[in-house]
Amino acid sequence: MSDLAKEKAARLLKKRGSLSSLGSHEVRAKEAFAKTKDSISTVSYMEEPGHHDDIPRPAVQMENTYQLSPAQRFPVLTVKDILKDVLTSYLQEEKYEPELCRQMTKTISEVVKARVKDLMIPRYKIIVIISIGQIRDQNMRMGSRCLWDETHDNFSSHTFKNSSLFATATVYGVYFE
Repeated sequence: MSDLAKEKAARLLKKRGSLSSLGSHEVRAKEAFAKTKDSISTVSYMEEPGHHDDIPRPAVQMENTYQLSPAQRFPVLTVKDILKDVLTSYLQEEKYEPELCRQMTKTISEVVKARVKDLMIPRYKIIVIISIGQIRDQNMRMGSRCLWDETHDNFSSHTFKNSSLFATATVYGVYFE
């Protein structure tokens, strides 16, 4: 790909709201070292998170599979290890601050959901619930109720504590027939 075409593509991407992960001087530097590829990786972003919801999409007609039971069960122990790893890495040195913990619950739930989805468990809906609270002289009980099939649906949970906060993370795997 010629330099002119690369620069034109970079300008077009900048106009559309994408940023190139390699600047034009970095692309030229890579070409000088003889190990080049004809592509530029890009990162896209949206300025307004809800503007894409206004565009109606045509309904996709799916064929029935008539599959009533999962080929692979929900991996409870693997998900528990993910929960333990993520909670420990994000909260080990943190002190309880309400605003920080509000953001951390969102961040941790997105990370856990992404890591569980990376396991590629087919036909399971993943629901992640994270609760973070301050440790004081109080007791707390948490409960949940779900309408589900005991033979296919399952959950995994982990609780984390440090000197100033506690966190409870629960991941539900609900089989989608």
